[in-house]
Amino acid sequence: MHTPSSIDEAIEGALKGSGKINIIIAGKTGVGKSTLINTVFRGELAQTGSGRPVTQHTEEISRQGHPITIIDTKGLELKDYDTIAAELTDVIDTRSASHDENQHIHVAWLCIHEDGRRVEEAEVELCRLFTEKNIPVVVVITKSRSDDGFSEQVKQTLPSAAAIVSVRALAEELGEDEDRVTLKPKGVDKLIEATAKLLPDAKQRAYANALNSRHAAAMKLKVEQAETEVVVAAAAAGALAAVPIPFSDAVGLVPIQVGMLAKIGITFGMEISTTALTTLVTSTLGAGAATLIGRTLVTGLLKMVPGAGSVAGGAIAAATASALTKALGSAYISVLTRFVKENPGKELDMTLIAMELRKRISL
Repeated sequence: MHTPSSIDEAIEGALKGSGKINIIIAGKTGVGKSTLINTVFRGELAQTGSGRPVTQHTEEISRQGHPITIIDTKGLELKDYDTIAAELTDVIDTRSASHDENQHIHVAWLCIHEDGRRVEEAEVELCRLFTEKNIPVVVVITKSRSDDGFSEQVKQTLPSAAAIVSVRALAEELGEDEDRVTLKPKGVDKLIEATAKLLPDAKQRAYANALNSRHAAAMKLKVEQAETEVVVAAAAAGALAAVPIPFSDAVGLVPIQVGMLAKIGITFGMEISTTALTTLVTSTLGAGAATLIGRTLVTGLLKMVPGAGSVAGGAIAAATASALTKALGSAYISVLTRFVKENPGKELDMTLIAMELRKRISL
């Protein structure tokens, strides 16, 4: 039988494993960096005064409970390039020297305004700097309307860039009255996908958490990462039950399932904190999670696993333990996906989501 501390340990493990991601965003003043940040990531990160000054020309944008830190250049002007480059070099070197990988820079977005129709020397040099520091670079052509071969020009000028994506973060209206034309947002999904490909596997959960759920590519990544968490937890449950578990001891599966629920919640964008995760667990499994909730949980899940009902009076074998855990995880993903689709871009209401999950598994 598990103890309250084993549940606490499962929650702590989910927290420690969530990780952090750090992205440098560089570009000239007016290129649209703040709009891009607020469009791609949840929580309106780039608000006035939200950043912490690091150097004269750089600031860190972050928020408690959010796994991402944006290292933003306040502007990339040619006259200040040498100073900006020196400051960024110091920031990168300091973070790279840390033994904590959560301090490292994982990717850089180099933003270039499409209307300029040229790549500045400062942008060429900065791309080279990032590449030399082993930071993969995504060139983001911002405020894109009509490419007219500009992205190919950028590709030729910045051959070390890992990806080049044209983005219009917000809808834009051109013309007046009957001649008015609305240009829809574009390229955000491509930017999300291109960045994901450049990140280490260990950072995918943090990246999925940080993304705004209103984007199709973000939701795809969240679901895929959540399904991975289910597979891992189901395998762990099966290993625990390799020697059949008496049904009365099924409570031993709970720490595994608690950790899975927490990791899936983080993946979908819940606040990364002990309080938030504890609320999730107690709302879903009930205040009695430290006593007999494991047995109750399994009773509800038995209805979701064909042919498993007969184990109620006997023992839980590895295949059944794995199937029960998978059923819980799949139900949770389904509930979260439905909430996000009905509330695009909104913060997760974990109490409401937990109540719906309890209904699904008939607790």
